[in-house]
Amino acid sequence: MISKRLAASFLIAVAALAGVTHWRASAREAAAEAAYPPSGSFVTVDGKRLHYEMKGQGPDLVMLHGASGSLRDLTFALRDQLADRFRVTVVDRPGLGHSDALDETSLLAQARFIKAGVAQLGVTDPIVLGQSYGGAVALAWALDGGPRALVLVGSPSMPWPGKLDPWYRLTDNPVGRALAIPLASALVPDSYVRSAIGAVFAPDPVPKGYEDFLGTALTLRRETLAANVAQVNALRAELVTMEQHYPSLTLPVELIHGTADTIVPLDIHSAPLSHLLPDATITVIPGAGHMPHHSHPSLVIAATLRAALR
Repeated sequence: MISKRLAASFLIAVAALAGVTHWRASAREAAAEAAYPPSGSFVTVDGKRLHYEMKGQGPDLVMLHGASGSLRDLTFALRDQLADRFRVTVVDRPGLGHSDALDETSLLAQARFIKAGVAQLGVTDPIVLGQSYGGAVALAWALDGGPRALVLVGSPSMPWPGKLDPWYRLTDNPVGRALAIPLASALVPDSYVRSAIGAVFAPDPVPKGYEDFLGTALTLRRETLAANVAQVNALRAELVTMEQHYPSLTLPVELIHGTADTIVPLDIHSAPLSHLLPDATITVIPGAGHMPHHSHPSLVIAATLRAALR
């Protein structure tokens, strides 16, 4: 009898915790979407919405943000420094920001979705700039055909040794996702988010006003967390497949990478990639971390201009 009562009490406690977690996550999501509503417009591809901003005149440049982010990372400063020389289209990748998640999360599926979306805007032969995970999407786009040139900023491109960090390992199975994602959405404090942003930028400083502008609360929504972990956990296997096809990419590619990038290390990714691509130029930034488009924007802009000329 006692064991039955204990079991009943445990189930009641679990149900109560689940209810509180759901309420807390829902409240935070509503607050995030009120504070950071869509800043741009939408196009629809096969019933799914792609959120974008377009600004400027000139050759077409499409910009793709990294993991756990949104187009706000690129509109904080870099987009406006390029809009006087390019027609810049910045998008939220599927499942992040205000773009709908896709049923298939692969790099190729994302690239085709974005390609079809921007084509509706008259963007059919762009330069594609991808930062971090966005650069892997850009590579998949190039392998599928379309861009006139690539600019890859601190981007993963090669299979890496070892494993992803504990968060991604925890969420690499249905049970882990079901338990961890609601708890993270409901309970992760702002102090942890600020620390995580600092780690992404290190050893470079976080630009003043960046944290407030970025809208990290959007990233903590349950559907966004689920989309992001699915994409990142699938990345290495996709790069294994893509690596053998890199020598076929004859388009101009500009690689920009910091020597102090510990998230996507130079010697594992851009350095070997530069030897596989027939027409690659690599800019190595001594002492720079994972976000050179913020810490060294002039070098990223110069690389983008070279890509346009090449």
